[in-house]
Amino acid sequence: MNSLVIEAEGLMKRYGSQIVVDSLDLTIAKGEVFGLLGPNGAGKTTTILMLMGMSEPHGGTIRVCGINPVTHPLSVKRKVGYLPEDVGFYDDYSGIDNLVYTARLNGQSPAQARHQAEQLLRRIGLWEDAHKKTGKYSRGMRQRLGLADVLMKSPEVIILDEPTLGIDPTGVRELMELIVKLSRDEGITVLFSSHHLHQVQQVCDRVGLFVGGRLLAQGDIPQLAQSLLNDNLYAIEAAIDHPDEKILSDALMSVNGVMSVERRRDLFHIRTNHDVTAVIAQRVIEAGGALTYLNRVEYGLDEIYCRYFEGGSNHDVN
Repeated sequence: MNSLVIEAEGLMKRYGSQIVVDSLDLTIAKGEVFGLLGPNGAGKTTTILMLMGMSEPHGGTIRVCGINPVTHPLSVKRKVGYLPEDVGFYDDYSGIDNLVYTARLNGQSPAQARHQAEQLLRRIGLWEDAHKKTGKYSRGMRQRLGLADVLMKSPEVIILDEPTLGIDPTGVRELMELIVKLSRDEGITVLFSSHHLHQVQQVCDRVGLFVGGRLLAQGDIPQLAQSLLNDNLYAIEAAIDHPDEKILSDALMSVNGVMSVERRRDLFHIRTNHDVTAVIAQRVIEAGGALTYLNRVEYGLDEIYCRYFEGGSNHDVN
């Protein structure tokens, strides 16, 4: 089992009488890409600031790389790289000069800083623009430079807070690919905070649904589906030739676990509370039908997210 890099238990944060983070329990393993998914104002950024020792919690405990960020914030900052949604650079400096400046602040020699900056600029695809002033960079270029800036201190953990806002689709894809590559090749742990479902599903090993200051569910996509849709977990699509649709529907409804049968154009959509795909095929044949297509549909994160907010309850699938 991988060692835990981020651990939070019973984490609380208030602003006045308003609770913005409520009893948060969170664990993230080494090398994992974890997506913190929730709408704006859910408490994601506040959680990140507490993890980094930049905001003190009103309750609970935190460990980042085994260190308490409340009592040793500088030690945590040495191990954690933070990329906010809007990266700040000296606009009259070139890309490479900004990186060298960061490296020098972190104690590297001029030669070492220059060498590492050149390597990272090549790696993130900005070498051709290395000597252009960052004030001329597009937002996507600035975010990629921000990722290189984070990597200058060789962090064990990277925290990305809405890093793709305002970036065009090509830039988003390139940034997502870089994030995955970092985690897979170097074992860097990534906490990716976003309200974009598709991006989270694209890159994250596990996802936490975060709303109103509470982490309502966490797990990989199949775990979330099982937890959040446990009363309507499976959807089966079938193309069936049968002379009497009512007889066929009655036969399908007689299968234990089938909750509904609906015909939409050329396909029957069958909702079940467990996997009865094989029984469905057998029952169609027994009823005198010809089965030409059968597929079990698996839910993606968008459907899980929407169905949860239609009336789910708290779930923990760790």
